[in-house]
Amino acid sequence: MTAPPPPRFPTPTRLTPFTQFTGPQYFLLAGSLLIPLGSFAVLPFMSVLLHERLGMELGTVGVVLAVASFVQFSGGVVGAALAERVGLRRTMLLALVIRTAGFAAFLPGLSRPTWAVVALFLVSVGAALYLPANKAYLVTGVTEDRRAPLLSASSSALNGGIALGPIAAAPFVLTASAGLFTAVTVLFALITAGHAVLPGAPTATDPQPTSATNPQPTPETHPQPPQQAHPQPPQQAPLKADSRRPDATPPSPLLPFAITVLSVYVFMFFQHYLALYAVGRASTYFYGLVLALYALLLVVTQPLLSDWIARLPYPRALRIGFTALAAGMAALALGHPAAILGGALLICVGEIVLFLKNDLEALSRSDRSPAVVFGRQRLAAGIGAFASGIAGGEGYAWADRADNVGLFWLAVAAQCALLPPLLLRALRGSRR
Repeated sequence: MTAPPPPRFPTPTRLTPFTQFTGPQYFLLAGSLLIPLGSFAVLPFMSVLLHERLGMELGTVGVVLAVASFVQFSGGVVGAALAERVGLRRTMLLALVIRTAGFAAFLPGLSRPTWAVVALFLVSVGAALYLPANKAYLVTGVTEDRRAPLLSASSSALNGGIALGPIAAAPFVLTASAGLFTAVTVLFALITAGHAVLPGAPTATDPQPTSATNPQPTPETHPQPPQQAHPQPPQQAPLKADSRRPDATPPSPLLPFAITVLSVYVFMFFQHYLALYAVGRASTYFYGLVLALYALLLVVTQPLLSDWIARLPYPRALRIGFTALAAGMAALALGHPAAILGGALLICVGEIVLFLKNDLEALSRSDRSPAVVFGRQRLAAGIGAFASGIAGGEGYAWADRADNVGLFWLAVAAQCALLPPLLLRALRGSRR
């Protein structure tokens, strides 16, 4: 009598892609945790530091944050061009050197506004050069079905750092700022040293990964006609499905660029001004708790939903994402700590869907290298962040003078609800 085969215990389907990363990919994911940990020990408190410690006017603070955000995001185009010329690893190294120097420059900037502004811009330049090369290094040379797990894992690691940074820094950011900036500078110096030993491949000039560039056995060696055609639908199905819908969105590479501009524009109101709003109504500890829970939701949920988000039709993803953003901004207007926490978590849901889906759509609609695609996405984010900073500084100051900052968040919620359909209608009209 033949003995039954031993039982098999397969890895859960949802988690399988996250156990198959390479060594360099795991290292970059660890860096994606440590880099925002150091950055967000400082950057979320910039509006408080510039306004309350260095005495800048709120309007000036808004302009400084707007320009810094524009440099950080739109500079990704320069980072992408540099990555194609000198390689992904060298670009990341240069970016980290600049960013380390920026955090070191915050030490004299604690008493000199000019140094603080210069330091902020150095940190922004470093981020602009680093992020497109980092994302391109992760996804270059991998098959399309691996992109969503890698990008969602990177986002989760980044938001894990965002969660830990403010909590670790909250007791020191205003009372022991010099020690805090010194620790962050040392952390970035160590991360830079680690990047120096990364392998140079893949390069930024590698073709964009599709099923044709998958290094697995070709259909000629293993004829499987049904499977040969399978990798293509993730690229084309959303476009075909969109074109059949009554509210069809144009299948143009311009669409994810424009949606990214709008997504970041409304999101950065939350990013820039939640600190002033929450700290004034609770404490720095409560603000750190809000960011921690926000990031925890991202860390846990986005990887688990990455496959669903990748298959989600783009119009439906936009409705889900912007509805969550609008509801979250409206909740912030109530001003109660519980409403601030609930609104932040709703905004988190919008970020989970919109930011990952926009990157995946941009990759699937373009035939350029991943570094160029992510550079363009960073440019779109920079335009949105710049516009948000300019409008937000004056808008928040006006609402503060009127002693009703809740109006500021209601205005942002209205934009989340009204601007997306207007943008889609304008894009459809331009295509006709």
